[in-house]
Amino acid sequence: MAKFTLPWQDKSRPVRLPELLMLILAVAVGLLSFAIVGYSLTGALSENFWIEAAALIGVALFLHVAVTLLAPWADQVILPAVVFLNGIGLAMIMRLELAGVRGANVVRATQWSLVSAVCAVILLAVLRDHRNLRKFSYLSMIVGLVLLLLPLVPGLGRTINGARRWISLFGFSFQPGEFGKILLAIFFAGYFVTNRDNLALAGPKFLGLQLPRARDLGPIIVVWAVSIAVLVLQTDLGTSLMLFGMFVAMLYLATQRTSWLLIGFLMFGAGAFAAVQTFSHVAARIDGWLNAMDPVVFNRTGGSFQLVSGLFGLANGGLLGTGWGRGFPQLVPLSFSDFIYTSLGEELGLTGILAILVVFLIICERGFRAALGVRDGFGKLLAGGLSFLFALQIFTIIGGNTRLLPLTGLTVPFMAQGGTSMLASWLLIALLLRISDAARRPSYDPGIAQIAAAPVAEHVVPGRDNTGVIIINGENGFDLHDDEPPGGPLDTSATDVLAPVPSGVGQ
Repeated sequence: MAKFTLPWQDKSRPVRLPELLMLILAVAVGLLSFAIVGYSLTGALSENFWIEAAALIGVALFLHVAVTLLAPWADQVILPAVVFLNGIGLAMIMRLELAGVRGANVVRATQWSLVSAVCAVILLAVLRDHRNLRKFSYLSMIVGLVLLLLPLVPGLGRTINGARRWISLFGFSFQPGEFGKILLAIFFAGYFVTNRDNLALAGPKFLGLQLPRARDLGPIIVVWAVSIAVLVLQTDLGTSLMLFGMFVAMLYLATQRTSWLLIGFLMFGAGAFAAVQTFSHVAARIDGWLNAMDPVVFNRTGGSFQLVSGLFGLANGGLLGTGWGRGFPQLVPLSFSDFIYTSLGEELGLTGILAILVVFLIICERGFRAALGVRDGFGKLLAGGLSFLFALQIFTIIGGNTRLLPLTGLTVPFMAQGGTSMLASWLLIALLLRISDAARRPSYDPGIAQIAAAPVAEHVVPGRDNTGVIIINGENGFDLHDDEPPGGPLDTSATDVLAPVPSGVGQ
């Protein structure tokens, strides 16, 4: 009978000391921000300082212990990066609340952060193998589409700030589309892995470009129709762009065919142009973007006042910012949610918001790295799709705040006040942690310890390199075949022996 060992007694598990040290640094930055905000605006620590400090320290420690027990091989950079962003966001919400901004509530934002972190841990505990999600691909599609279209139900959907993306249930308002996007990513990953050969078959050539067959255009037409319906009926450019962009990106990852990208961009561009020409509310949103400085557009209801005010705030911040509590972000409508990025830009300056942007890019990079490292095609596509969705959301939000793109109504993940966005973002991170755990976990194979213990030159085993590590689908290729090493990468029975791993792997 195998001897039972506690998780911290298992010497084969990696020591997550780098993650702990980075979490300490992330929490320290958050606590320092809380303190500076209080002293800058009131001359003392704010009355909520100790509550916020205890919550931030508690959630960081709780998540570190949970990930150590539930996903010990998961990426050690993602969690500290998220805690850092969360701390900075809470500090800005506290600053706006102290300035008397209506709607800013740092205690409520902290409560949603705690609830979201607990839900992420529950997902990690329930989902021990990400490949189990593939069984629910079509169920995910049905539920995801229902959630996307739920705000259109009379009496249930609500229009806020010109977009009909909310529903009201039992006195609470939330955006079901935030969860619908994640569910559709699961469906896309399962569908493309199953049908990638059909989608990648050669079709007719046009101007030297290999086009897909007509029969394979069905899925992209369906998703295009749903995204345009969301744009037109819900006036929700953000969700529409997220949905179609994620679909086209995952389709390209699955097939490696540039023609799909071209077709996708042309279809969405044509649909959006037709919507602008046909529907006045869509045209008004674009007009507020293109002619933001026009006095008529600036002063009209639903015009460009919010956008231009945010731009003035960024200009006031300059390179190094005004400092915590010394700017005027309270003059921008929804400065604690939709425009929290410009609020941070005014008080932290270009240097500060570029640092924040780098942290977001690091999260995206670690997600794509997990996609490259995981051994199964479904995991590759799911991690790649979720990482692209996260990156696209950041791009559209920052682009909207800086007038590079039209305003989408999306919020900055982990920083803006908003319960639905916070919960959906944490669930996305939980999925990336689970997939990165599978990607970094060594393969287990009975007898491999004896092979590794002997001289390497005398034991050449097909399918392995000279370190004893199983070679799968080449060095770094994005191969979507479901080849697995004997026993699978997640088979951790007591009789298995840990395969040796070269130094530096998984760091």
